[in-house]
Amino acid sequence: MSGPVATVLLLAGFGLIAWGAETFAEHLGAAAVTLGVSTFALAVLLAGAEPEELATGVIGSLRHVPAVAYGDVIGANVAMCLVVLGIGASLAPIVFSTAGLRYGLLALPAGVLCAALAWNGHVGRPGGAVLVGAYLVYVGAIWKLEGRPPTIGEAGEVEEARENAAKHPTDTPHRAGLDLAIVLVAVASMAGGGWALVTGLEHLTHATSAQTTLSLTLVGFATAFELVVLAVSAARRGKSDILVGAVVGSFAYNATMTLGASALARPLNLSSATQLHMPLVTMVAALALILVVGFGKPRITRPAGTILILAYAAWIAAVVHAA
Repeated sequence: MSGPVATVLLLAGFGLIAWGAETFAEHLGAAAVTLGVSTFALAVLLAGAEPEELATGVIGSLRHVPAVAYGDVIGANVAMCLVVLGIGASLAPIVFSTAGLRYGLLALPAGVLCAALAWNGHVGRPGGAVLVGAYLVYVGAIWKLEGRPPTIGEAGEVEEARENAAKHPTDTPHRAGLDLAIVLVAVASMAGGGWALVTGLEHLTHATSAQTTLSLTLVGFATAFELVVLAVSAARRGKSDILVGAVVGSFAYNATMTLGASALARPLNLSSATQLHMPLVTMVAALALILVVGFGKPRITRPAGTILILAYAAWIAAVVHAA
C-alpha cells in the first residue's frame, strides 16, 4: 500500500470514528426512550461508554499492532484531562460537583492499576480480565453510592439526549427502529474507522517506536475528540459538571475496560515498553492534578485552562522527542 493511500485511510478512520461517536451519543438516548430501556443498559449492550476508544484498541490488538491499543488508552486519557478540560475552562470556568470528584477519586486507582499492568509492555488475558473486573467494580461502587447507574463517559451526553427525547415522545415503532438503526450504523462506523485508522498507521510505518508515538499523539487525540465537542457544548450551556463527569468517567473506562478488552482479544506485547513510562506517569499525574484542583479550589479558571492546554503541547513535544 502506497503512502498516500495509507494517509487517506488514516484520515478516513479519524472521520468515521468522530462521526460515529457523535451520532452514537446523539441517538442512543432517543432509542432508549422508544425501546423502554435505560440508556446505561443500552450503551453497555451496544458499545460501552467510550465506544470509539474500545473499537480502536480492540482492532489494534487483533491486527497485531499493540502500540495502537496502548497509545489509544494513554493518549486519549491525557488529552481528556489536559485538552478537554483545558478547552472547557478557557471558555467558561469549570466547577466541580461532588459527584464529579467522587468519580475522579475512584478513577485514580484505576489509572494506577492500568499503569502498573502496562509498565513492562505486556498485558496478557489474565491482566485483561483484572482490568475488566476493575471497571465493573468501579461501576458498582458508583451505583452503590448514588443509587442509580452512573453517567460514565459519553453517557452524560447520552442522558441529555434521552431527556430531550422524553420531552418530545414518539411511540411509533418506526421511530424506535430508526433511532436504533442509526445507533447501529454509528457503531459500525466506529468499528470501520478503527480498522481504517489501524490499517493506515500500520502501512505508514512498520517501526514499533513510530507506531507508539503516532498512537499516543494522533490516535489518542482523535479518539478523545468527541469530548472536545462536548467541552464546547457544555461550556456554552453552563453545564461544566457534565464535562467533569464525562472526563473522569472516560478516564476510568479507558484505563480498565478499553485496555482490558484489547488484552482479552489478543495479549498485548510491546517490545519498546520504556516508551510508555513517561506517558503512563503523565496520565496518572494529569488526573491527580485535576483532583487536587477540584478539592483545593473547586473550579478550573480560564488561565488554568490555558495552562492545561500548554501542558498538553509540551507533553506531545516530549513524546515525539523521546521516540
